[in-house]
Amino acid sequence: MTSGLITTALLGAPPAAQARGLPVPWRVEGNGAIGGDRLSGHGIIAPDGVPAPPKTEASAFVVADADTGAVLAAKDPHGHYAPASTLKTLTAVTLIPRLDKDLKVKPSEKACNVEGSAVGIVPEPIYKVDDLMRALLMVSGNDAAVALAEANGGMRRTIDDMNEEARSLQAYDTVAKTPHGLDEPGQRSSAYDLALIARAGLKLPAFREYISTKVAKFPAPKDYGKKKKKADRDGQDDDGQSRDDGDSPTPTKSPPAYYEMANHNKLLGTYKGMLGVKNGWTSKALGSFVGAARRDGHTIIVVVMHHPGGFWEEVAHLLDWGFAVRGKAAPVGQLVGPAPSPTPSSSVLAARPATSVSPSPAAAAGKQGAAPRVATLVLGAGLAGGLAVVGYGVVRRRRRADA
Repeated sequence: MTSGLITTALLGAPPAAQARGLPVPWRVEGNGAIGGDRLSGHGIIAPDGVPAPPKTEASAFVVADADTGAVLAAKDPHGHYAPASTLKTLTAVTLIPRLDKDLKVKPSEKACNVEGSAVGIVPEPIYKVDDLMRALLMVSGNDAAVALAEANGGMRRTIDDMNEEARSLQAYDTVAKTPHGLDEPGQRSSAYDLALIARAGLKLPAFREYISTKVAKFPAPKDYGKKKKKADRDGQDDDGQSRDDGDSPTPTKSPPAYYEMANHNKLLGTYKGMLGVKNGWTSKALGSFVGAARRDGHTIIVVVMHHPGGFWEEVAHLLDWGFAVRGKAAPVGQLVGPAPSPTPSSSVLAARPATSVSPSPAAAAGKQGAAPRVATLVLGAGLAGGLAVVGYGVVRRRRRADA
């Protein structure tokens, strides 16, 4: 190694910074951003030699080949935007490996009364993690998101786990402050990061099942019909989005009580090969969507963020374009893989005495092999390479932060 050469790779934030939710910089490659130099741009980033990608009103978008990781086109891919309910993809990717899907959950009163889009849970032990995951990804249940966080050991632990998962995926633009995506100061993501998270989710069989389910049964208490209050009919859905897709569910009259919930993804069942994923909307984030479709053995991911209106048709056109140009043009960037886990042989801290700490029962129940919170590496003159150890549900009126 040439004397004086210094290479710094940021693979996470120090624990103190991460706990405070401080921004984590991108890993810089050359003069650009993670995924390739061209992805540091803010305007349209398109390949040469093929038709330009379709127009969209979104402030940011990414079209990528999920199989190869090739980014086919983008606009402001690393721009920071409020993610709205698309953040639930990170919640799912984080918690699916950590929670037994058959675990029974009794939600708290707080979970049952969370604002915004809700599936309509009650504080009774009638739900499995499997039920709540479906509600999370199918009908964007904010109440389901909080109940899942409680099942994982609480909100604080779940937020920490989500940010750790984002770092392990090298989604450095993402800072989670909630499990549901409702607007919160400092909470953010990017079109590039949401594509990374979606790609990771598509590798999980349970995630693929949840996002592709059109209609599912959701448990309801036996006296649900008697206690059920009139649903809010103010014309809002998801995190405040205009609702035009149906009424609240009607439960069955005889036990076992349940009602049917239908997936909010309007392209599911209407766009050829649509696998699903997640949409979202808040007054701050505007419209956002993460979608994936598969045709002829190939999967294309499209992400749009900060869209002022209906994005469904534009997303369909972007998917069509992605299928048409994949393999015919040089990628403008790359969806990177997860950050490598440190090993004793490659760690610059491996020679330091280890401090043994017995994990708590809750910590021991977490995902095995989770990525470390910190991995900052500085390679100086003469130093060998290595890594530092380091439905449709009940819709509740929400308070508008910008009212």
